[in-house]
Amino acid sequence: MAAPATPNHFGVPWPQFNDGLSYHDTVRSSDSGSPLSLSSKNDFRVLLNVNIVKIPGLSLIEFYSTKYKSSAPLQGWLQRINSEQIIVDGSVVTDPNTLLRVGSKLVYHRLPWKEPDAPYMIEVLYEDGDIIALNKPSGLQVLPGGLFQQRTVLTQLQWQANKQGTFEADQRPHPVPVHRLGRGTSGILLCAKSKLAKTCLASYFADGTSQVGGKSDSSKEPRKIAKIYRALVSGIVDNDKVVIDQPIGVVKYPGVAKGLYVASQSGKPALSVVNILERDLQRNSTLVQVQIQSGRPHQIRIHLSFVGHPLLGDPLYAVGGQPKCLDCDFVDESFAEDGGYQRPSKPVPGDCGYHLHAHQLALTHPITNEVIEIIAPLPSILQTAKEAGEIGITQQTTA
Repeated sequence: MAAPATPNHFGVPWPQFNDGLSYHDTVRSSDSGSPLSLSSKNDFRVLLNVNIVKIPGLSLIEFYSTKYKSSAPLQGWLQRINSEQIIVDGSVVTDPNTLLRVGSKLVYHRLPWKEPDAPYMIEVLYEDGDIIALNKPSGLQVLPGGLFQQRTVLTQLQWQANKQGTFEADQRPHPVPVHRLGRGTSGILLCAKSKLAKTCLASYFADGTSQVGGKSDSSKEPRKIAKIYRALVSGIVDNDKVVIDQPIGVVKYPGVAKGLYVASQSGKPALSVVNILERDLQRNSTLVQVQIQSGRPHQIRIHLSFVGHPLLGDPLYAVGGQPKCLDCDFVDESFAEDGGYQRPSKPVPGDCGYHLHAHQLALTHPITNEVIEIIAPLPSILQTAKEAGEIGITQQTTA
């Protein structure tokens, strides 16, 4: 059954600054196992003209600069401590040598900041009492992370639910996304409006990925969700159909705390089926349709670049499914105004510029078991010549 038309949009303009964040920690006995090395202490003292006293126990600066090294360099954490952003057991502490005890309660207050520009209006493609399907615009991050802690789909969903008041009255959780799309990717984003729907939808995605990994049971029911994407890739793809089963793994990369996903023989199984829609010899590009059987992060970008056709405009991935930069071990130790690392000079996964759209989705409804088909309208750059012509005729007849 095709999803009923729901020409609905929602969204609230972003404030200039977000509300900042508070990070809570409890010191555990295991935290004392990774103190700063002597060389790090000497470097720290020379750079900042601060006397770090070597005494038994775990100090405040040791705790943050080792446990959260990916958040800020040593100098940045000192600045945060001096700026009265750290509370220990209810009191502000500005001495980096302060000794911590097991069980101490720590709070780091990250000051409000202006997040990068991002769209805020979101189209609703389908909605019922259990699920909602959105047409996510390119440039909007799905969940909080990095510089984007407020300007996300999740925040707009929460604001909309609070505005309607129905979720608080019914004591139901706010709608939440059950999968991710890259910040630069547009199109269908599924969200759950109930705990049961969230559990079922999450299992749909997990089942698809496990089947690619060879863990499927032939007696199981067919897959309950299917996703089809449109993408514009560089170069002319020769074959009309390409099946890509290159595993995807993680490597160290500056500015990406948990590592960057790349094509890797030691990675996890992934499968993409690519069908050619249109070749543009003049612009040296190919319009493709991609159905992914698994859901590895940045899978389509990695797979298409692996076979020699990176997404047109992709700032990160080059031929071979690897990052364009080669000196990926370099980490800039300078810090920004808030003490954190400077924005990476190298491209990162959240950078936009490519053309990728989650166009079609078919799923078995998690509650009713009805098959629902959802379509997100195509951006003009991802339309075939025939589709563009048909849309033009429709617009003329309705004008």
